[in-house]
Amino acid sequence: MLNPQRSLSELPKMSGPSQAERAVLEEEFNWLLKEEVHAVLKQLQDILKEASRRFFIPTPGLESQLKQENFILGSSTMDQVKGVLTLQGEALTQADINLKTAKSNQVMHFTFRDDKHWKLQQIQDARNHVNQALQLLSGRDESYHFKTGAEVNKLMDAVMLQLTRARNRLTTPAAMTLPELATSGLMKMFTPPMPGDVMVNFYINLSKLCLTVYQLHAMQPNTTKNFRPSGSSVLHNPGAMFELNNAKFEVSQVHKVECVVPWLNNTLVFFTISLQLCQQLKDKISVFSSFWNYRPF
Repeated sequence: MLNPQRSLSELPKMSGPSQAERAVLEEEFNWLLKEEVHAVLKQLQDILKEASRRFFIPTPGLESQLKQENFILGSSTMDQVKGVLTLQGEALTQADINLKTAKSNQVMHFTFRDDKHWKLQQIQDARNHVNQALQLLSGRDESYHFKTGAEVNKLMDAVMLQLTRARNRLTTPAAMTLPELATSGLMKMFTPPMPGDVMVNFYINLSKLCLTVYQLHAMQPNTTKNFRPSGSSVLHNPGAMFELNNAKFEVSQVHKVECVVPWLNNTLVFFTISLQLCQQLKDKISVFSSFWNYRPF
């Protein structure tokens, strides 16, 4: 059997493969295309179906099929923000938040309106990419015969692209400007309504569901000196400035709290295992391709 670990410097010393060796390797390669490739595709489908199941959207009348999970938000800093979030698949169905204001030291309480759910776009996008990967895999059932290694590699590359995009959506939160946060539909989710000097943002970071609360103070209308509007960022620091509706604001305090969502962690593990399976299959194809392309010097 061809040793893929043999160094390139040894190639000139190798003798050409015999006809018998070629016949054996060709038989092994055909077995790989016919049997092992489909075994890997089946394994990938099973893993990704399990990942996709975690992402299901609550459907009216079928909500009970996807359990609601409550998560307590925690922070290593002062307890100025506390809360409980209810997650059902890709939707935040309830948020119960207590915010202790810096000025009055009073506690404000906010909850989602009963008629509102907040879709977490990162989870929705990740689910879509997983489903696209599953569609690619389902297009090659057991009756399909792969004719070349290049054909297998093309399919693996397409699946890996979707899985990488799915993983990246969970590991890389979207950067937003402060005006985008201020005008986000999220600000209309709460009862009582959020005051004008408070903004919030929810996002996923790896296996964590994060809540960031910004407390603002209005700047003098004629302030021009040292006014530098902030750009896009996942997390804006105190001192960040922005302008909205001809009014200027500065971030005075930032509070970030988060909670671990175990099934998100499991999903990231599924992505890693699936990507490894794809790469291992590509590596096996590469060993045979190196053999077919080998020419003795």
